Amino acid sequence: MNKIILIGGAPTTGKSFVSQKLANELSLPWISTDVIRSIMIKTVRKEDYPGLFYTTTANAKNYLEEHSVQEIINDQNNESKEVWRGVQTFVDARYSGDWESCIVEGIALLPQLVHAAMKEHKGLQSIFLYEDRKERIREIIFTRGLWDDAEKYSDDVKEKEVEWVMLFNQFIKDEATKYGFPLIQYKDDGSHFEEIKKLLV
Repeated sequence: MNKIILIGGAPTTGKSFVSQKLANELSLPWISTDVIRSIMIKTVRKEDYPGLFYTTTANAKNYLEEHSVQEIINDQNNESKEVWRGVQTFVDARYSGDWESCIVEGIALLPQLVHAAMKEHKGLQSIFLYEDRKERIREIIFTRGLWDDAEKYSDDVKEKEVEWVMLFNQFIKDEATKYGFPLIQYKDDGSHFEEIKKLLV
């Protein structure tokens, strides 16, 4: 298998779980865009990657309280564009010389960015996950939070997290459809994983 599998989608859609399970079954290494972002934050200059450093408040609670749902999504997408520069470097390195197959997953894999990359590189395959069930998203967020531990902020703030995840889910669905990428919905019985495997054959 000479391909790089990109798995994108909103938070709570099971990207990491799917990636780890695929990696185990296909004997492939995998990396999250969160890891790439963390490395970049420690190594790049703010003036070169301003979108990486958009959070000017001391903690996630303050940021969520001070920004609208749409502002949060705009900031997230700007960050994703910066992180994509790191992903692109990672992908380019895989294609230089003898490269290995791998899996990259994360929220920073926006359909528009992936579409452009697929014009340059053969062997890229992308799948986007989504979750429409608001109650499941709310349960996850109220249990563990997204940007910080759930117990560190109020229910009102957690509800804002629910709203931006729902809106971001719709954004991903619209963009993935626009560019013709496969869309897979999370299923409690795990059958979505089998759907994903069939797409990779």
